Amino acid sequence: MCRGARWLACGIGASVQLGWATPAVAHHGVAGLGAAGLQGPGAPIEAATSVTLPARKLLLYLKLDRAEYDTFDDDPANPESDHANFWIFGLGYGVTPWLSAYLFVPYNEKVDEPGGFDTYGFADLSLFGQLGWKWDEGLRLIPETESLDDLEDWHFTFFGGVTVPTGDANKSDRDGNIDPGKSTGFGKPSYSLGLTATKMLTDRVTFNIELSRTAFIENTYDDGNRTRFGTEYRINPAVICRVWENSPLQLRLDVALEPQYLNLGRDRTNGEDERATGGHIVYLLPGLRAYWKQLSVGLGIKMPVWTDLNEEREQQGGEGTEQFRFLFTFSALLP
Repeated sequence: MCRGARWLACGIGASVQLGWATPAVAHHGVAGLGAAGLQGPGAPIEAATSVTLPARKLLLYLKLDRAEYDTFDDDPANPESDHANFWIFGLGYGVTPWLSAYLFVPYNEKVDEPGGFDTYGFADLSLFGQLGWKWDEGLRLIPETESLDDLEDWHFTFFGGVTVPTGDANKSDRDGNIDPGKSTGFGKPSYSLGLTATKMLTDRVTFNIELSRTAFIENTYDDGNRTRFGTEYRINPAVICRVWENSPLQLRLDVALEPQYLNLGRDRTNGEDERATGGHIVYLLPGLRAYWKQLSVGLGIKMPVWTDLNEEREQQGGEGTEQFRFLFTFSALLP
C-alpha cells in the first residue's frame, strides 16, 4: 500500500511548518523581518519549531513536496509509482501572542509510470492550533513583545490538529479497484499531537527539535474493505545557521540541516496486519531559507539515508523508497 500517498496528515501534523516557516522570526510586535528579526532564531525547512504568529496577524503559506520514487521492476506491464506532487495551501492567524490557529487545503498528484493508475484532487482539510511558552525563570506564556535577549531563551510549543474527511477516499482504477494509498482522502479524521523546543545557541546558530505523533481511524471503503493506517512517530532535530544578512534591505539567508526519524506502524486491513507496510526511516534534509521583509522562501532536498522497512521492495512508492523529495515553501505575513 502506498504510504507516500498519506503525506497529508503526517506532513502537516508532524511538521506544522506554518508559523515556523514564516518570515516572522522575531516575536510579537515585529511584523516580518525588522532589526530584531534579522538577529532572531532560524526556522527549519520542514520540521515544526517554536515560533507563534504575532497577535492579530495573518499568514499565507504554500508548500510543494515533490517525491521521485525508486522503481524496482523494469517490466512496462507492471507500472510502478513514478512521482507525486503534494501541494498545500495554508492560512494562519495569531489569536494571541501565545496561540496560533491554522487551516490547510492540500492538493495531491500521484503519478504512476505509463499504463498505471494516476490520481489527482484536493485532499482532506486540516485544522491546527499551536500554544507557545518560553523559559524565563520558569515556564510562562509567550509575551506580547520580546527583546533580543528574550529571543535567546528556550521556547516551546504544543500543537494539535485534526483532518476533516473532505477528500475522495474511494478513488478506483479502470477495473473498479480501490487503493486507499492512492486516494486523496482518509474517509475518517486523523489526529496529530506534537511538542517542539527551540534555542539560539549563538547569535547565528539555532537548535530546534520536534516530537510528534499522528494516528488514524479505521475507515470502511465502498468495496466493503476496512483499513486503518499505522500510527506514525517523528523525531526531527535541526540546526540552522544565519550565513548572510543585509539589515538596511531587510534581507537574510540561512542554511539548515535536518536529520529526521520516522517510525511507521503497520497498516491493518479487515483486522489483519497489512503486508509491506511499516518500518523505520532516517532522512537527511539540507536546505536554504531566504527572508525579505515579510516574505520567506525555503528550498530543500530530502533523502532517505537509512531504512528498515517491512518487505521493503514491496513498499515501492511509499516513504523510504524515494530517490529524493524536493521541498519548496513560500510564506507571507500580512499586516
